[in-house]
Amino acid sequence: MAATPDPDSILKLRQDAWIGDAVLELYVRSHVLREVGKVDAEMKTRFTCNQFLCCHGNPTAVEAQIGVIYQQSGLETAFRWIRENLQPLFEKQEAKRKRTGKA
Repeated sequence: MAATPDPDSILKLRQDAWIGDAVLELYVRSHVLREVGKVDAEMKTRFTCNQFLCCHGNPTAVEAQIGVIYQQSGLETAFRWIRENLQPLFEKQEAKRKRTGKA
């Protein structure tokens, strides 16, 4: 029999994910402007959507992890985590999109 999740743990996870989502959005919007040189909402969406985040784990847990890092160590540390853990996978998927003509 599976254990019932603790309501306080679920609440904390959701709160951390809410903050983490905002940090991820800021990182990705800045990244897109730097790399593409213009607003590209479709690319931003591909980088932040749950479908992409599933490649790294449970989307809520990924966002919560970013939120915790931000709250404990600041924005640059959270950005570094995104750059090191999510960006390489995103770039790999984007390269595949271009090769298969889905760009």
